[in-house]
Amino acid sequence: MGFGASLKKLSNSWKKIEMSVNDAISKSKVGKFFKLEARKTCFTREIRAGTATFLTMAYIITVNATIIADSGGTCLMADCTVPANQTAASPDCMLKPNLGFDNCVSKTKSDLVVATILSAMIGSFAMGVLANLPLGLAPGMGPNAYLAYNLVGFHGSGSISYQTALAVVLIEGCAFLAISTLGVRAKIARLMPKPVRLACGAGIGLFIAFVGLQIHQGVGLIGPDPTTLVTISACAKIDPISNTCVGGKMRSPTFWLAMVGFLMTCYGLMKEIKGSMIYGISFITLVSWIRGTSFTIFPKTPVGDTNYNYFKKVVDFHKIESTFGVISFSHFNRPEVWIALVTLLYVDVLATTGTLYTMAEIGGFLDDKGSFEGEYLAYIVDASSTIVGSALGVSPVATYVESSAGIKEGGRTGLTAVVIAFYFFLSLFFTPLLTSVPPWAIGPSLVIVGVMMMKVVKDINWENIKEAVPAFVTMSIMPLTYSIANGIIGGIGVYIALSLYDLMLGFIKWVNKMRKMVIKEQNQVSNGVESMVEII
Repeated sequence: MGFGASLKKLSNSWKKIEMSVNDAISKSKVGKFFKLEARKTCFTREIRAGTATFLTMAYIITVNATIIADSGGTCLMADCTVPANQTAASPDCMLKPNLGFDNCVSKTKSDLVVATILSAMIGSFAMGVLANLPLGLAPGMGPNAYLAYNLVGFHGSGSISYQTALAVVLIEGCAFLAISTLGVRAKIARLMPKPVRLACGAGIGLFIAFVGLQIHQGVGLIGPDPTTLVTISACAKIDPISNTCVGGKMRSPTFWLAMVGFLMTCYGLMKEIKGSMIYGISFITLVSWIRGTSFTIFPKTPVGDTNYNYFKKVVDFHKIESTFGVISFSHFNRPEVWIALVTLLYVDVLATTGTLYTMAEIGGFLDDKGSFEGEYLAYIVDASSTIVGSALGVSPVATYVESSAGIKEGGRTGLTAVVIAFYFFLSLFFTPLLTSVPPWAIGPSLVIVGVMMMKVVKDINWENIKEAVPAFVTMSIMPLTYSIANGIIGGIGVYIALSLYDLMLGFIKWVNKMRKMVIKEQNQVSNGVESMVEII
C-alpha cells in the first residue's frame, strides 16, 4: 500500500470519527441547547469558527493593555524614584523616564492584560450561553484610546483620574443596560445626524491610526515639532524629556522592524489569511525579544533586566493588584465627566447596533422584520460586560467585527462564542509573554484597524455639502485635537448650523400657512355676521 493510499485511508477514518462525534453531540443536551441541528451546523465546525475568530481578535489582549497602561492607571507621583540629589520627586517625574514610575506602569500593564482577558472571556461566554450567537466580545478599540488619552491623559496628565474614568464606564454600562432593557436603543441611535454617525467610525479609525504612528505608543514615525507641532521622526535616538529627534531621522531600527511586520500583516489580509494581525505582531515581538540588539525590548538597563527576568517565567498566573475595584466617584460632578459619559454611551450604542446587525446579516440570521433570534439578550450581554469590565479596570466591552471570521467559517451558534471564551481562558496563564509585546509591534495593528474603520466613508453623500461638511469636521477634529468627543460635538454643531436655513424656511412657511388659515377663518366669520345682519 502506497503513502497516498494510506493517507486517504487515514483521512476517511478521521471523517468517520468526526461525523460520529458531530452526530452524538448534536443529539446530546449540549447540541439541543445550542440548537446545532436547527441551525444546520455541527460541533467541529463551531470549534473551527471559534478558533478563527479568536485568532483574528486576540491582538486586543496586548493592544488594549498597552493603550490603557499609557494612562498610568493608578500610578502616582509617589511611585516615582527620588533622584539622589533631591529630597522629593518633581511633579514631571510621571512624564519623564523614571525607574519607579516605569515599574509601576509595567505592573499596571500586567494587570490590564489579565483584566482584558477576563472581560473578553466573561463577555464571550455570556454571549454564547445566553444569546446563543457566534460573537466574540472584548474591550473595544476607540473607547480604550478615548479613556487613556482624552480622559486620563498620558501618564495621568488629563483632567480625570483613572479611577473616575472607570466610574464613567460603569455608569455608561448601566445606562446602556437600561436602554437595552427598555428597548429604546434604536431611537437613541437615530438622534445623531446620519453624516456624523457615519463619520464617527472613520474619525475614530484616524485617531487610532494616529496613536499607532507615534513615539512611545506606536511605531515612532510621527514625533513632536516646536514649529509644525508634528513631524516625521523614526529617529535613531530621541530626547527622553522633549521626545524630539536628536539622531538621524528614519534610522530607527524598531521602526523598520515594525514596517516589515506591517507589510506581512497587509499581505496576509490581502490573501484573506485568518490571524494575519497576530502573525504580524508575533513576528515583530519574537525578533524584539532577542537581547543585545538595537531593537530589543529588553535593553541592559535596570528596567530592562526586571522585565526580562519576569519574561523568562513564560507561564505564570498574574493576580490583578492595581486595577480591580478601584472605581471612584470623587470629582464626578464636572462638565468633562458628563461629556465623557454621553460620548461613550453614544459610541457604544452606535457601535454595538451596527456590529450586531452586520454580523446577523453576514450569518443570515435576520428575518423579514430585520430582527434576529437572541437580539434582545445580545444587547443585555454587551451592556453587562461593560459593567464587569469597569470593575476589572478596562474600557467599555463591545462585540467585535472580527466575529465575521468565525461566521464565514460556518459558526452559527453560541458554541462558537464559548470556544472563543475557552481560548481567552488559556491566555490567562501566559501573562509574562503577553506583557512583553513592544509598542512597535502594536503600532502596525492600530494603523490597520484604522484602515478597516475608514470604509464607512463610502456611505457619506459627498455631493451634498450639508452632509459632507459635518462628516469632514467630525473625522478631522478627532485626530487633530486628540479627542473623539470634540469631533462628535463639532460635527453635530456644524450640522445644526447648516440646518438653520432649512429650519427657518420651514418656520416661515408654517407662519404664512397659519396666517392664511387665520385670515380665512376671519373672512368666514365676517361673512357669517354679514349674513345674520341681512336676515335680521
